Amino acid sequence: MKAEADRADQAGAADTGRNSVVAATCAEADVATRTRTKAEVATTSLMEAVVERGNLMLAYQRVVANQGAAGVDELTVSELKDHLKRHWPTIRARLLAGQYMPAAVRGVDIPKLPTVVDRMIQQALHQVLQPIFEPIFSDASFGFRPGRNAHQALRRARQYVASGKRWVVDMDIEKFFDRVNHDVLMSKLAAKVADARVLALIRRYLQAGMMADGVVQPRQEGTPQGGPLSPLLSNILLTELDWELERRGYAFCRYADDCNIYVGSERAGAELLQGVTRFLAERLKLTVNVAKSAVARPWQRKFLGYSMTWHQQPKLRIAKPSLQKLTEKVRDELRSARGRSLATTIQRLNPVLRGWAAYFKLTETKRALEERDGWIRHKLRCVLWRQWKRPSARERNLRQRGLTVDRAWRSASNGRGPWWNAGASHMHAAYPKSWFDTLGLVSLLDTVQRFQRIS
Repeated sequence: MKAEADRADQAGAADTGRNSVVAATCAEADVATRTRTKAEVATTSLMEAVVERGNLMLAYQRVVANQGAAGVDELTVSELKDHLKRHWPTIRARLLAGQYMPAAVRGVDIPKLPTVVDRMIQQALHQVLQPIFEPIFSDASFGFRPGRNAHQALRRARQYVASGKRWVVDMDIEKFFDRVNHDVLMSKLAAKVADARVLALIRRYLQAGMMADGVVQPRQEGTPQGGPLSPLLSNILLTELDWELERRGYAFCRYADDCNIYVGSERAGAELLQGVTRFLAERLKLTVNVAKSAVARPWQRKFLGYSMTWHQQPKLRIAKPSLQKLTEKVRDELRSARGRSLATTIQRLNPVLRGWAAYFKLTETKRALEERDGWIRHKLRCVLWRQWKRPSARERNLRQRGLTVDRAWRSASNGRGPWWNAGASHMHAAYPKSWFDTLGLVSLLDTVQRFQRIS
């Protein structure tokens, strides 16, 4: 089945789907038709802006650039262009008539993937809705907004701790993207969006079933995680939390559903956590995960992959779980390295290391980077030792790298395992850091320091 091709012929099924959201859509339309400002009146024709050619071309380009797997219809990104040539007029007509029915979401763990066509439509919606809601978002909200990023949130957090707010309320919202209350979210959308077709389409995306093992399961809560619309919807919903924290005068940083609030004492933090827990439950129908939330020192917690030192002027450092994730990525890449040349292995490893270093360029401590660099070189020397297999091959390669005949033979025939030999002096002498540099291996420390000089 190719997405809308079959759905376009299933008018009866579409009518049934429309009836299922009629009551909710009417309620949202009532809100949408109240007295509005001139800017809000313009939102009555949002669907025309969504399907406008320039907006759709940009949405198409972004979906293609992001790639991603196929959805339940098995239509791939590379097939999208030809599919749209055949079926876009039908899809467009249904969107303008308010009759488009999204497909079920493919139920993989993360991401939960809409079809390629639905990802494009969601991206087109996002591009039209973002400018409408951007002016109301908080200055303390950094996630998935133009001109804002995680590094800005981290710098702001460090400023708060340096100013004396040396306790953090680290709040975890339980399964946020799976537990968003549809009615609460739709009421916030309807307050700014007057086009009933757009509201109905978003509600259909929220309620699109989850397909797992060939069975579509209905969804009564949650946002379409894995689609372009989800981050914007999360910001729209949690803006009310931002306003409440600002009204109370708290210092906080929020990135999507990851929110840290900085206070001056443990007692103040405990009281705040209780208050915010009540607020989220009563106003937004969200639950705080008590087991994962805490009032603690900032250097005892992690935020956006980083932690801090305990100094009066704290330094950003890489959190231990982030280092462990990198370790697992490198291990996964090296598991299949035995049948490849080391140069090829390094070429495949470098993008992972370079991207990781670019994100963690704010770190102000270098020990962790030095240790991880040394561990990666140790792993690569271990790959070499395993590839050589026989003592004669090991002796030959060590001699070629400048070791004496006697030392090469004693090292090659010592009877020790690959990991021990990879860390021994003979492998360090034969394959020093400079040798890996000539092969182009990305050094985390060198790359981070280069990024820091540039910025």
